[in-house]
Amino acid sequence: MVEEATNQSEMKYGEREIAEGELITFPNPRPGRRYNVDINLPEFTCKCPFSGYPDFATIKIRYMPDQSVVELKAIKLYINSYRDRYISHEEAVNQILDDFVAACNPLEVTVTGDFSPRGNVHTVVEVHHKQPRV
Repeated sequence: MVEEATNQSEMKYGEREIAEGELITFPNPRPGRRYNVDINLPEFTCKCPFSGYPDFATIKIRYMPDQSVVELKAIKLYINSYRDRYISHEEAVNQILDDFVAACNPLEVTVTGDFSPRGNVHTVVEVHHKQPRV
């Protein structure tokens, strides 16, 4: 019985990966070519900072890589790290954009958070970043 309780309190391997996760990049295989990458993450969750109720959303990331491309498993783990965070819709989407830009500095990126209706309110938050022209 004691052994079973101890095992339940230990962090599961997936929880460990999420906690240790960071946005990992690799070199763009086609630098200089302008192309878009669309990433759709339909299982985003976080918690309302006021009520504590769960919020659910689809996060869409559309970006034009420069020198780096984001590794897909890393973005999945990163997005899953929001699961227990108390954060507003607006701050979540803006923070995702900031972290994405810091990781891979794309030519352009748009992050959209399409939040499931709660209390008859449907929210869509969209933020955009574009590298300054040099």
